[in-house]
Amino acid sequence: MALAANTKLKPASKSQPKTDESKVFLWEGTDRRGSKLKGELRALNPNVVRADLRRQGVNVNKIKAKPKPLLGSGKKKITSQDLSIFTRQLATMMAAGVPLVQAFDIVGRGHENPAMQDIILAIKQDIESGTAMSVAMAKHPLYFDDLVCSLVAAGEQAGVLDALLDKIATYKEKTESIKGKIKKALFYPAAVIVVAIVVTVVILLFVIPQFKDLFTSFGADLPAFTLMVIGLSDMIREWWWALLAGLGAVSYIFGQTFKRSRAFREMIDRASLKIAIIGPILNKAAIARFARTLSTMFAAGVPLVEALLSVSGATGNIVYQDAVLKMREDIATGQSLQLAMRQRELFPHIVIQMTAIGEESGALDHMLAKVADFYEEQVDNAVDALSSLLEPMIMVVIGGLVGSLIVAMYLPIFKLASVV
Repeated sequence: MALAANTKLKPASKSQPKTDESKVFLWEGTDRRGSKLKGELRALNPNVVRADLRRQGVNVNKIKAKPKPLLGSGKKKITSQDLSIFTRQLATMMAAGVPLVQAFDIVGRGHENPAMQDIILAIKQDIESGTAMSVAMAKHPLYFDDLVCSLVAAGEQAGVLDALLDKIATYKEKTESIKGKIKKALFYPAAVIVVAIVVTVVILLFVIPQFKDLFTSFGADLPAFTLMVIGLSDMIREWWWALLAGLGAVSYIFGQTFKRSRAFREMIDRASLKIAIIGPILNKAAIARFARTLSTMFAAGVPLVEALLSVSGATGNIVYQDAVLKMREDIATGQSLQLAMRQRELFPHIVIQMTAIGEESGALDHMLAKVADFYEEQVDNAVDALSSLLEPMIMVVIGGLVGSLIVAMYLPIFKLASVV
């Protein structure tokens, strides 16, 4: 009796060498009752697959390497959402009592992103060989930062890994939500600029030249505004390639400088916090991330001084990152958290007061979670208000640009009509 779906068997043996040259093999065979089985396993070569299946009572009939996709590697880039989904699925499995190795196997083989599958199964192999989960995850620093690894390590040491995984999953979901709101807030101003530029360029390239030919036949002097618009149209039509090259060069230089120069990033981050409308949203988002991250780590039993080191990188802004690192130095000398926050002049009074109450009552993690909830809601409301405000602004900006170009083209016609 053939099975409708691929049969899940045990992975290749632990003694299999871990190497980047391993491949995925498709196999077909029969079990001891003669039932047809098929599936796929990652291994170094077909012999390893055959030996591993034979130990599980499978008589292998066919083994072949899984063909590669015609276009690209077939692997999508691992996103923050992939990591968030993985963490939530693993937390759910652990809470349901599924053993850790089996939970990794189920989540890894069921993930839609092949690249994420590879990382999850690689961590699973390390855990099977006796490596701690936090250490195995730390081998992939691009995807599991110090904060996550520290929380996992704390869970392993305290024997409450399932509870910590649930906290990490909740933290990931909250931080992804706040990032999405920030992107939404920044998208609308960018959309206004891009749409306005595209509409203007289209008119200058295709509409203005038609009017230019018409005006040439008049043989009369044109208004200064009309001459300026026609000159701009001629420049874009003649030098479009240079303008595109210049735009590309500026974008590349900006991107590289932003990546390599910390002073430049700090200047951009500091300026972004002062932008009208957008600045307050970025400030609230940074405070929300600070409070959410510190609450999660403190609740996990991570010492405050150690937790602040991870929190600094989670704020998403160099200005707040530097402030948190200075707070860490102050706390290491014996200062309270609320006093260190007060000296930085970045945190609103309500945040400092909530922190002070949390320190005095011994419920700092709970109070910081309340602060995070409050500011996340503030960001959500601000983004919605910004969206409502920018929708008519988009129409005004585009209408103003298009209207100015139309007026420039019709001024000579109005002038000619008045003369006649």
